[in-house]
Amino acid sequence: MSKALNIIFAGTPDFAAKHLEALIHSQHNVVAVYCPPDKPAGRGKKMMSCATKQLALEHNLPVEQPINFKDDADQQHLATYQADVMVVVAYGLLLPQVVLDTPKLGCINVHGSILPEWRGAAPIQRSLEAGDSITGVTVMQMDKGLDTGDMLLKANCEITDTDTSASLYEKLANIGPKALTDTLELMSNDTYTRTPQNNELSTYAKKLDKTEAELSWDSDANVLHRKIRAYIPWPVAQFTFTESASNKEHRIRIWQASVVDTESTEVPGTIISADKSGIVVATRNNAVKLESIQIPGKKAMPVSDILNSRSDWFVVGQQITGLIQE
Repeated sequence: MSKALNIIFAGTPDFAAKHLEALIHSQHNVVAVYCPPDKPAGRGKKMMSCATKQLALEHNLPVEQPINFKDDADQQHLATYQADVMVVVAYGLLLPQVVLDTPKLGCINVHGSILPEWRGAAPIQRSLEAGDSITGVTVMQMDKGLDTGDMLLKANCEITDTDTSASLYEKLANIGPKALTDTLELMSNDTYTRTPQNNELSTYAKKLDKTEAELSWDSDANVLHRKIRAYIPWPVAQFTFTESASNKEHRIRIWQASVVDTESTEVPGTIISADKSGIVVATRNNAVKLESIQIPGKKAMPVSDILNSRSDWFVVGQQITGLIQE
């Protein structure tokens, strides 16, 4: 039987907490949990703990919340746990070399892509946006670079035409914990191998910016559909609509859509049809059918419900392009 490892875990969101939960129920010993300091959230600006901290406290695990690891005292305190390995999942803080070198087996990371593709902050969204058919997780040995360390284990999953970033996030959150525990099993037996990444094949997943959410209808329908799915749940793809009666501009967010094959010659951004099945908008090539949207001041709803009260907003032949001046 493989030996139990003493593990420091570092992570922040629910994605990380699912990996921590797998470690808690494994043969290994979680000796400390690191996460960022609590932050004010909500209208009342109440201090809120991240999902990882909440889970750690439920299991009476020591929690550490340094602002960063630049302070020598924080680095030395981490060393007192005498960990065999540090597991990092969506932590959000850069680890200096001294921290990477502190655990006996170093630090490992669970990254949401098949490296060396999509290194960086938004691998799930960029993979969807690019039209990849396969993604997954890579467990890697961390080094000073950005997701450049040697690969220890990979686990793949399919990307479907209906996946959003939210659904793909859940898929990876399901396969990631097993990939992690499988890797730790190999490490505990000293039977793991380290495979260097081919830097020539690397791609970069830059952080999402809300300005990317504004759609340009003068694009291919498939490109727009991928963007819509990639930007759920944030920043949510949107367009600016000018109400003809009042000339008032509204920002409409898109929560569900599909591609429609059409030979329409309408100018991109023109409404081709609007009925209970959806609002079909011409693009550079084919069209996009809006099936669930969110108008200002309302929650996301099926287009059929919105047309019951706003049919005068979405008239066949009308253009739905324009920019809101912030």
